[in-house]
Amino acid sequence: MLKHLKFTALTLGMLAAAQVMAAGPDLTVVSFGGTNKAAQVKAFYEPWEAAGNGKIIAGEYNGEMAKVKAMVDTKSVTWDLVEVESPELSRGCDEDMFETLDPKMFGNSGDYVKGAIQTCGVGFFVWSTVLAYNADKLKTAPTSWADFWDTKKFPGKRGLRKGAKYTLEFALMADGVAPKDVYKVLASKDGQDRAFKKLDQLKPYIQWWEAGAQPPQYLASGDVVMSSAYNGRIAAVQKESNLKVVWNGGIYDFDAWAIPKGAKNAEAAKKFIAYSVSPGQQKIYSENIAYGPANTLAVPLLDKTVLKDMPTTPENIANQVQIDVSFWADNGEQLEQRFNAWAAK
Repeated sequence: MLKHLKFTALTLGMLAAAQVMAAGPDLTVVSFGGTNKAAQVKAFYEPWEAAGNGKIIAGEYNGEMAKVKAMVDTKSVTWDLVEVESPELSRGCDEDMFETLDPKMFGNSGDYVKGAIQTCGVGFFVWSTVLAYNADKLKTAPTSWADFWDTKKFPGKRGLRKGAKYTLEFALMADGVAPKDVYKVLASKDGQDRAFKKLDQLKPYIQWWEAGAQPPQYLASGDVVMSSAYNGRIAAVQKESNLKVVWNGGIYDFDAWAIPKGAKNAEAAKKFIAYSVSPGQQKIYSENIAYGPANTLAVPLLDKTVLKDMPTTPENIANQVQIDVSFWADNGEQLEQRFNAWAAK
């Protein structure tokens, strides 16, 4: 009997050791934190661990690319995966800070929102900057940026993000430029002058915002009648308010996963990326925060009540603009300087 017990204990020990060997390495995954991180924990981290792929050590940062660069330059990379916005992904790729990825690892690129699969990163959710308004304060609903600029029909203050990015695009759309032509027009000196001229018309009515939490507060208090806003921020307060979103003329962008160059567990990190953009995990993510799945195969899996708040639902994305990362990489500094000088006048 004792022999039998010993054998069983030994067998169990060997099995446990084999399981540990089969499990992947611990992965250090760094995100922006907040409700976005909470959704990632439910959709990606916990199921990944439960499937025996190894532990996720979850970190947070504020997007400081200098940290990533210092690790890569000194060959002391401690992060396996980092969440970055599109402009940082583009810059990091150009500066050789990230590992290059084989697009085949992520299935058919046609199944993703255009631009999600990049050379050294993969967009895993989509968020939008949109026109938002308080339906309790307006008799008629605005439908476009032209309405946002129409202070006769819609009297009252407007909220806009204090910066050139998004604000210039919205000004051009208010002036009649079709969403698909915005960056073509903005690329010329005349187009930039046209955007600032349009902003001049609205300047006395603008209340600037700088943090994502401000537009819902301004709208709820009646400080402004309309505001540009991040769609997730509006969706988060819609249960207890009458705030609404106009998708027409919104500007959408990705947050992406990237692997710092020289990461010790790069192969496991690539598998984690592929796992996070699979339809099932994308569905869980979007159920926990109002950001759209990058993998369009997740859309039919989502409940209709969830879909109406998603930037990537076909009817919501139809008249939106994808942010032009290379345009802002080339012109951002000069346009932000011009904007700051204009706003200070």
